[in-house]
Amino acid sequence: MGTPENKELLMQHELAVMEGILGSKEQYRKIVKAGIAKWVKDFQDGRIEIKTVDDLKKLIEIDIELQRDHF
Repeated sequence: MGTPENKELLMQHELAVMEGILGSKEQYRKIVKAGIAKWVKDFQDGRIEIKTVDDLKKLIEIDIELQRDHF
């Protein structure tokens, strides 16, 4: 098996990777939330008709997926 030092280094690396993933997910969520807000505004302003809700559905699905805790 590995030495305690190697195990500690591996744990530190895994933690850094997880922090990076969480940071990326946070940034992606900001982009998705901005997209949702823009879609809603365009809908309210009459630039989007109800037949195009698939775009909103996709944005919401992406947002939900980004909120999940699996890596």
